[in-house]
Amino acid sequence: MTHSWKKLGTRASALVLGAALALPSLTAHAATAPYTAKEGDTFWKLSKQLNVPLQKLMNVNPNIDPLNIYAGLKLVIPNNGITAASKASPNAVTAQSVTTTAGQSLGFSKVLDIKATAYSDSAEENGWGPVDYFGKPLKLGTIAVDPNVIPLGTRVYVTGYDFSGLPDGGLIATATDKGSAIKGNRIDIFVPGTRQFVSGFGYQSVKVYILK
Repeated sequence: MTHSWKKLGTRASALVLGAALALPSLTAHAATAPYTAKEGDTFWKLSKQLNVPLQKLMNVNPNIDPLNIYAGLKLVIPNNGITAASKASPNAVTAQSVTTTAGQSLGFSKVLDIKATAYSDSAEENGWGPVDYFGKPLKLGTIAVDPNVIPLGTRVYVTGYDFSGLPDGGLIATATDKGSAIKGNRIDIFVPGTRQFVSGFGYQSVKVYILK
């Protein structure tokens, strides 16, 4: 009994007032954020998407069977896996969604860095008239794409441009048009207005979120 108390006294004497104690069982989960799994998610896929070490991701989800991750399953993600842009305005980004300036959360599958131009409904730019590839009238939210990069019919969210003819912050659009000059990582954004006004858009680098 006396021997046990001597051990305790020795350990207690090692603690200095104000010293910090490391508590592994708490610190392992301290810096995490909730995440709801989506169809096709795996720990390996999430680790690559979020740039989080696979073992670290598994360590903060000790009760999750790696072979049974299904849509709707609640996980936690280390905070360093949530992009710093999640704190940015106006386009906050989380692991799988982007928030518009209007506060709408949009789920996306991937993000592309794209060179963008703009076009009008003038006859000089539209040999078949002011309609898209499907024959529907051009409108704000129409974009022309290379179908090999962005399939026709894909909904996207475009951000990063600077032009008064488009909504501030970002534009929800649908790929319903294409053109012979639109090849590779290029999009052409329809903008209402005269050809002279629209030409002021020039060439701009934008981000295109492929929406789910």
